[in-house]
Amino acid sequence: MNLQVSVKPEISYFSQLLAECRKTVPIESHGLLELRSHAFAIAQELAIPTRRDEEWRFTDLSSLLDLTFHGVGVTEIPRFDISPLILPEAVDSRLVFVNGVYSDSLSAVAGLPEGVYIGNLAGLPGRYATKVWEYLAKQEGSAEVFTALNTAGLSDVAIVWVGKNNIVDKPIHLLFISTTKEVPIIAQPRVLVVAEANSQLTLIEDFAANVAGCADIPLYHPYFTNQVTEIWLEENAIVNHTRKQREAGNGFHIGKTAVSQAKNSRYTCNAISLGAKLSRHNLEIWQKGETTETFLNGLTMVGGQQLADTHSSIMLNHPHGITNQLHKCIVGDRAHGIFNGKVFVPQAAQFTNAGQLNRNLLLSPQARVHTKPQLEITADQVKCSHGATVSQLDAEEVFYLQSRGLKEADAKNLLIDAFVAEIINRIPLASLRHRISQCTSCRTS
Repeated sequence: MNLQVSVKPEISYFSQLLAECRKTVPIESHGLLELRSHAFAIAQELAIPTRRDEEWRFTDLSSLLDLTFHGVGVTEIPRFDISPLILPEAVDSRLVFVNGVYSDSLSAVAGLPEGVYIGNLAGLPGRYATKVWEYLAKQEGSAEVFTALNTAGLSDVAIVWVGKNNIVDKPIHLLFISTTKEVPIIAQPRVLVVAEANSQLTLIEDFAANVAGCADIPLYHPYFTNQVTEIWLEENAIVNHTRKQREAGNGFHIGKTAVSQAKNSRYTCNAISLGAKLSRHNLEIWQKGETTETFLNGLTMVGGQQLADTHSSIMLNHPHGITNQLHKCIVGDRAHGIFNGKVFVPQAAQFTNAGQLNRNLLLSPQARVHTKPQLEITADQVKCSHGATVSQLDAEEVFYLQSRGLKEADAKNLLIDAFVAEIINRIPLASLRHRISQCTSCRTS
């Protein structure tokens, strides 16, 4: 059945879309049916965010709401060459989803040790069949509008499950490819990561478009990726997570990363946002044990008329928590960058060490940025700081480099490269660092 939804502000987008999802997406288990039915009931009561909502006041969704989207439905996975998207460090430890649909032929998981499962929900081994429902869609914040929409249309999940005491040396690459069709489509990828006690893994979450040439050029039909990732770290677990969003120039991307950390766990997120006409990343962290560490590194680079929005929330609820966040934005042309970071330090979170910094670089007079770092502290014995800067390239620094023989454009590019390097150098894979550096250099050349 063809799923067709007219997205108008005065009509319930969720009611129409979810009703069609119920008809077209097969239900394969009682647990999945229960999750979807519960989310469907929630979504029907929700409204589409507008600029009157505080959390969305700088992000105008009207260009998304004016479109008519078609569901992917049950389609045959196209066969195409994904070699440019494969990471050499994860050549045999990757999952591939095309328009949110799992592709067994494009995935390769032979390089993983015992005690580690990566695959889709449909292929989940029996020993995980009961436990998965203790984690899937159980993160706080599941009633948010786009999260509820994703859950209500849930048909499959990318699952990464690392058993107790397992240290996974190879990075795990989750590759989500968007393809353009004759009509605008909507895809809703879902990811569940469970790192059991004393386990360690490196996770690469990669959102890309299968287009010819530069993905920035808006030559293709619009599409909408509505994505949710849930990550659970049990006691002493370590997860190093890199999330790269490089959708096509006419794409819309709204994603959420929800993380729950148990005692003594350590979570690192390197969030890179380069693509899409309109993108938003909601990053929500709950520290649920003592001596928990959270490190968030972000880079947003937009130009043309792109809009990129990053909203993060870190909830510290126990003593001796550590969190440090550095987010950088480079905004050119008529683009618009948004950063809103919140850190909550309640009375129970004594001896917290929390730092937050947002640095923004404007490359044109028409570029805009809105930044709002927030610290809400009621604990007494804490060490917390936050700040934001908005600046342009320093004319004296450019002149100095020109005096050393560089052309003006080369001097500016060198300064921009130095600005982004602090974030890119924290990415654990050399091949990914190289690709992102190439992309940022290309955008400023």
